[in-house]
Amino acid sequence: MARISLDPPRTVFLRFAEWYSRRKYGKVLDPLLAMGHNPRVLRAGTFYEQGVGKWRDLDPGLKHLAEMVSAARIGCSWCMDFGYWLAEGLGMPMEKVQYVPAWREHRERFSEIELLVMEYAEAMTETEPTVTDAMAEELIGRLGERAFVELTAIVAVENHRSRINAALGLVGQGFSDQCAVPPHRSGAAPA
Repeated sequence: MARISLDPPRTVFLRFAEWYSRRKYGKVLDPLLAMGHNPRVLRAGTFYEQGVGKWRDLDPGLKHLAEMVSAARIGCSWCMDFGYWLAEGLGMPMEKVQYVPAWREHRERFSEIELLVMEYAEAMTETEPTVTDAMAEELIGRLGERAFVELTAIVAVENHRSRINAALGLVGQGFSDQCAVPPHRSGAAPA
């Protein structure tokens, strides 16, 4: 259950954000409603996310895996729910995506570059980041500097999102129920 009311004061900007959210996602996102209690935070967050959405140097599938690993590591159930739905929209195979929370136990399901990206995202997400020079060097060599910077930034963005949502007690809104994620995705993934 959310730790803050999802019925914030009705401002003009909140109404606009709700309209946009319904148009883009089919429903109003709970994080918008939670941030609606502080219109400046809502406005800044909305404009920030619009800017993040324009980043295009990193492969969308790799970017999404990095976001999901970060959300899983933090334990943000809202982000994981939304992430499964976004993955399906990107055309990512659900029989692969379901293993992201336990990717280390299912390495054979992922390509070498996907494993490097997920390892980096996880290392960045640790409370004391454990990124190594070797990780960075390998990824820069494979992705290039522009995509590497974008990868680093998107993991930081997802840390921000996931930590806010988890702290506010936001849970899934049923997005993953709309996609073909096999039912055993929560907890330990099957062998």
